[in-house]
Amino acid sequence: MSSRMAGSVLLRRAGAGASRLFATTPSPAARAVLGGGEGAWVRLMSTSAASQVKDEAAKAVKAEAAKAVKAEAAKGDGEKKEVAISSYWGIEQSKKLVREDGTEWKWSCFRPWETYTADTSIDLTKHHVPNTMLDKIAYYTVKSLRFPTDIFFQRRYGCRAMMLETVAAVPGMVGGMLLHLRSLRRFEQSGGWIRALLEEAENERMHLMTFMEVAQPRWYERALVIAVQGVFFNAYFFGYLISPKFAHRVVGYLEEEAVHSYTEFLKDLDDGKIDNVPAPAIAIDYWRLPANATLKDVVTVVRADEAHHRDVNHFASDVYYQGMQLKATPAPIGYH
Repeated sequence: MSSRMAGSVLLRRAGAGASRLFATTPSPAARAVLGGGEGAWVRLMSTSAASQVKDEAAKAVKAEAAKAVKAEAAKGDGEKKEVAISSYWGIEQSKKLVREDGTEWKWSCFRPWETYTADTSIDLTKHHVPNTMLDKIAYYTVKSLRFPTDIFFQRRYGCRAMMLETVAAVPGMVGGMLLHLRSLRRFEQSGGWIRALLEEAENERMHLMTFMEVAQPRWYERALVIAVQGVFFNAYFFGYLISPKFAHRVVGYLEEEAVHSYTEFLKDLDDGKIDNVPAPAIAIDYWRLPANATLKDVVTVVRADEAHHRDVNHFASDVYYQGMQLKATPAPIGYH
């Protein structure tokens, strides 16, 4: 017998054995072992299949349970981590704030109780006539600063407003800081002027945050802000140390110029030279403006704020001119 024939015989025998092994009908030997005939064989196969299904179902249930436990554990770990950080430092995250209409408050930079309605009825035409030599120096110093600003920005009042606010927010911070240090050195109260000046600085900063939504500064305008702020901060710092009454008078005149600039801004809005776009959301919430407020409404309330800052700084300078310290006169806190 050749090797090819021998291989064919072996394959046929292996196939027959496999058929007997995996056949659904039991062989006579299997019937003898089971002792129950074909019925017993069928029952055995059915029981085996049911057991297999039950095992698979149990495995699926266990897998789902394990997944749920793992998810709960991860959630619990996250909560424990947050609680641990909060309890360790004793600081709790404030709950979500809502507006008066029940909608969610989305600003973290200021809270609902820090908002207000601007007093736009303030007299915009008030002007402190410079009589003393110090006042004249302050007045003409501010006037000289307006000239290069007009050349650089011309009538681009959106960018001009941003530039103005980056400078206008400096004096309140410097004055409040120096009064704070003075209060610490001399163990004395400030009459509320520290808070009033810092409140002014924050209000000016919110003006900047608002106009950032209206006009995006170019790279060279950002560079100019860095340079101007660096020079102005140091100049005002040393000026306030030397003569607070001169420093406050300078700011009073700066705010007068700001009122004038925003008035020109409004004229261009009325004439259609600048698009009266919808007011930024941050402005609507900060000044409690109506939902359909426009850029004109924003400029109007900002101008009112600048007029109030004008009054506060001229008033502070007058206090010094009368030979008194600011602490002797209650500060106009909340007078935006």
